[in-house]
Amino acid sequence: MKSIKPTLLGLMIMTAQPGLAPSAIAAQQTAETILTNAVFYTGKPVKAVAIADGKIIAMGKQSDINAYRSPNTEVIDLEGAFVLPGFVDNHNHVFEAASEAGGNCELSMDASLEEQIPYLLQCSKISQKNASSENDWLMGYGFSLDMTLSDDNTRTPLEVLDEIFPDQPVVLMEQTSHSMWVNSQALKLAGITKDSLEPQGGKILTDHVTGELNGILFDSAGDVVMEMAWNSLADKFNQSYDGLMNGLEEAAVHGITTIGDGRLYWKRGWYDVWKAAEKDDALTARVSLRPWIYPSDSIEAQLPYLKRIQSRDPESRLIVDQVKMYSDGILINGTAKTLAPYLSTYIEDEPYGINYIAPTAMKSWLKALDKIGYGAHIHAIGDGAINESLNAIESVRQTHSNRDYTLTHVEMVQDADLPRFKALNVTADFQVGSDYIVEHDHEWAVPFIGEKRANNMMQVNRLYQTGANVSLSSDWNVHDINPLVGISNSLLMGATGLPDIKTAIDAYTINAAVSLGLDDITGSIEVGKSADFVVLDKDIRTMKPKNIPNALVMLTMLQGEVVFDSDDK
Repeated sequence: MKSIKPTLLGLMIMTAQPGLAPSAIAAQQTAETILTNAVFYTGKPVKAVAIADGKIIAMGKQSDINAYRSPNTEVIDLEGAFVLPGFVDNHNHVFEAASEAGGNCELSMDASLEEQIPYLLQCSKISQKNASSENDWLMGYGFSLDMTLSDDNTRTPLEVLDEIFPDQPVVLMEQTSHSMWVNSQALKLAGITKDSLEPQGGKILTDHVTGELNGILFDSAGDVVMEMAWNSLADKFNQSYDGLMNGLEEAAVHGITTIGDGRLYWKRGWYDVWKAAEKDDALTARVSLRPWIYPSDSIEAQLPYLKRIQSRDPESRLIVDQVKMYSDGILINGTAKTLAPYLSTYIEDEPYGINYIAPTAMKSWLKALDKIGYGAHIHAIGDGAINESLNAIESVRQTHSNRDYTLTHVEMVQDADLPRFKALNVTADFQVGSDYIVEHDHEWAVPFIGEKRANNMMQVNRLYQTGANVSLSSDWNVHDINPLVGISNSLLMGATGLPDIKTAIDAYTINAAVSLGLDDITGSIEVGKSADFVVLDKDIRTMKPKNIPNALVMLTMLQGEVVFDSDDK
């Protein structure tokens, strides 16, 4: 791509806006930047776009846009590239996905419990080298729940950890973040015993033979321990800041200009890190922060803080007007809330799964949040959780709320609830960035919910056909951060996916912007909107779906500012 400074052009170029008097043309706004010689993803032929003050001020033929040039205008020749609105990733854990704050102890997803021992020993060596004292928490990630809780195990996960870490508190996160493997020292510091009351939205697992703790905590029970560990970090702020910068850089490389934050754990000091990045002008994406609703804390205990940080400045790169709440857990834990009981589950006392936020409480939450300016992005996986969440949204809609509501993941939906998304103006947000989803291979779910329900999972197309707003997102780092992978996979899914490339692109741009309540600002290339663009070396509309991820991001622009340029790499 070539960036050129134009020579002085007369201001009396009549092709800019036919019919305008010369004085009107002379008075029009001058472009700071012009993107030219490209194919733009718009509803009409556009070859050039003029940008000023971070916004699109004109678009059309090159001859039209010349009228906006001045000696100081930067003209970027895109050499025939394909220009899309900047990708809008509606669900991305950008804060922690690339951070070392969560630990540098990495286990194997494929190892049995005993096979994890070499990895744990290596983690112990690294920890001893870096820790300031033996009481420093060790945090890590990457184990597989089914292997760690296999019936073939001769020891419990707790016994294995305690042998290697008898004194140091340890918490290890399973890749989905819904399970934690902890040792006795961690349990002691958290005050968890086999007789402890389970927190709302959490399960404390015990050995089915001895009744003793086995070292595995599900969902919010594990979150409590991880929060203790995170807040114990000696250099918490700087590690978090560095991780955020790494995450934002990765997003920019993939053309992502707007992010729906996966969750803001505000009790871990994350909001302060975001505000520092904003103050430093270090944000390379517009981010809708979604403060976490703590399931064990009351509305009254959380609402004052949420009210204090709520904000929606259309010019800002930080927006806080949606919360993140969980309705349920996940299927592999048996914690996703289902309408029919599980066939097999780790938590036999909860045959239908669990709620983080109980149905009645969710109605109260949404009504209270509506009054202080918040919509909600709701984690809902099981058909029971989806039904309950739609009921709660219906309740707040009846009070004339016009907030933005989204259900994310949406893995199981009963037929009767499909049309309710459109009727209640609720976005369905899907993550399709993994191969097993493309192949509609949900064999992993069959032991838990049976073949019929497993085969009916991830019905993206059925929801789209109802007229509901459907968005795609990454849930990075659970799935690939690359939006082109999600777009490709949504087409490769066939009958269960999206019908065409335009629909798939829209799901990662304007539809996601609608979910965030930002469609008046971004998500499409239109005059008056933010100058957010991703420039690709190929027109993905002409590519075979399987080849779409091979397109290269050449340039990413946010509010008229280049935040990634492949020529600089």
